[in-house]
Amino acid sequence: MSVRDAEELEALLGDPADDANPYGFAAAVGRDERDEFPAEFCAELARAGFHLNYLPKEWGGTFEAFDRSLTLVRSAARRDVNIMPGTMFSIIAATCLQLHGSVEQQQLAAEVLRGGSAVGFALTESAHGSDLLANEVALSADGVLDGEKWMVGLGLRCEAVYVVARTGARGPGAFSAVLLDLRDVPAGQLERLPAAATNGMRGIDLARLRFTGLRVPDGARVGREGEGLEAAVKAQQAVRLMSMAGSLGIADSAVRIALDFAAVRKVGRAVLASSPWPRRELSVAAAALLAADVSALTAARGVHVVPEAFSVWAPAAKHVVAESCEELVRRAGAVLATRSVLREGEGGAGLFQKLQRDTAVVRVIDASTLANLKSYAGQVPTLTEGGAAAADPEALSAVFALDAGLPAYEPERLDMFARGADPVLAALPDAAAEVSAALAADPSAAPVAALVEELAAAVAGLGGLTRAARGPGADPNALVDAAERYAWLHAAGCAVHLWRANRDRPLYGTEPGSAGWLGAVLGYLLARADGTDPRRRGAVLEPALDAALALRESGLLFTALPVRLASNRREES
Repeated sequence: MSVRDAEELEALLGDPADDANPYGFAAAVGRDERDEFPAEFCAELARAGFHLNYLPKEWGGTFEAFDRSLTLVRSAARRDVNIMPGTMFSIIAATCLQLHGSVEQQQLAAEVLRGGSAVGFALTESAHGSDLLANEVALSADGVLDGEKWMVGLGLRCEAVYVVARTGARGPGAFSAVLLDLRDVPAGQLERLPAAATNGMRGIDLARLRFTGLRVPDGARVGREGEGLEAAVKAQQAVRLMSMAGSLGIADSAVRIALDFAAVRKVGRAVLASSPWPRRELSVAAAALLAADVSALTAARGVHVVPEAFSVWAPAAKHVVAESCEELVRRAGAVLATRSVLREGEGGAGLFQKLQRDTAVVRVIDASTLANLKSYAGQVPTLTEGGAAAADPEALSAVFALDAGLPAYEPERLDMFARGADPVLAALPDAAAEVSAALAADPSAAPVAALVEELAAAVAGLGGLTRAARGPGADPNALVDAAERYAWLHAAGCAVHLWRANRDRPLYGTEPGSAGWLGAVLGYLLARADGTDPRRRGAVLEPALDAALALRESGLLFTALPVRLASNRREES
């Protein structure tokens, strides 16, 4: 069996609000309290073929496109984000092997993954964290592996592992990769130990792998000597896409809990949803949710069309999604007040506590916020100081028109550097002019048109900002700060392109051509780019809340295109 889409998965897994549902919220909270791995949930997903949705068809998988996989994963993750480690942690090793593995190595990985087991990815080390060039685990010239890797996903149960080890003295070329079939490792050469427990995503399998004189078999070396780190960095671009699904799953549940509570809780004679202060907090949360959806959805489509740009696009999208979801959980918690800190009780109290903890882990699980920004900060000047490549209108249409077919994903086109290619911002001046003109025909859309013009001016100013960041006496943090501003403006550019390409489609449950959701997303993203509180954007954010309320009332996932949820299906049956 293989689920075809998120609605089919929803129907299979049932209503998560049903306390008796083993794939629902109550079961997730119970596992969390027990620090328990979601074994039964992952097994059910495996029976449904969920674990095949990121594997290429030539490996026996069902992968079609990242936007489809993103929606499938967020649908499952809204119930319990811990299914991500249980079903998706092998994606980075699989992508590395797609990039430079032999046919035999790819076949080994495909066999392991089709069988429902895992291929671990061993890159980081406790003493060095994101400072990968300082890693010490070494593979000697005669093929002996020694040292300890840290935070290896599914490391206690994986049947194979992709290891990046030192084979040279210094620099990125000092690291090579091996693929080890752990079913054949002699006793005493590998020790698997639990990693330190995490505060969120409790019970997931993270391990330390300690290699002691492990003799690497012939044929285990992946690719050429010295390209292990390069392949890993490229593969992380795809991983960041899928980690966003975890953030969005958490965000969906957090906002839904807050909206449910605000719809019935009264202060005086008014329900919270219509009281000024809670409504403003909920408007910020809803705008952050829509902004995260825009960023993730367009990135998941863009990697099929312009993978060469994803050394910047992927971490920029990751930043926007992770930070927006962290904020919306905080805003939702402000509305829930005391109920946001309770471990048990009605109205999702225990669940919200889990969501708060989980979002903090997802935010850093594939890279810390600073490491993520630093990963592309050095490329931002090339993209903003007049070096951006001209935009391809056909490529833009393929990315942003949601009914357009996508070309096949080609991981070999991923690159270490964007080399001046940013179709989103290169095409923004023309897109902004067209959208502003279209909005000018509707007087009620004037505030949104003003935001589009504000975005165009902010993007035009990025070049001067990055030049100043590299100038004499510049603040040492200036380039990282410019990278963060770039991320928020890039996401805002995606929103403009998305509206422009889908004016005849009803996005976010609104009427075709509605500019309210666009204004809310731009208002939120421009505030974040400026480092100001989004609440200062005031009423422009409220259409995001109206959209979220309409989607909730219709039993739909909080995303651009409608996905019916299991609870709605059950009510209709």
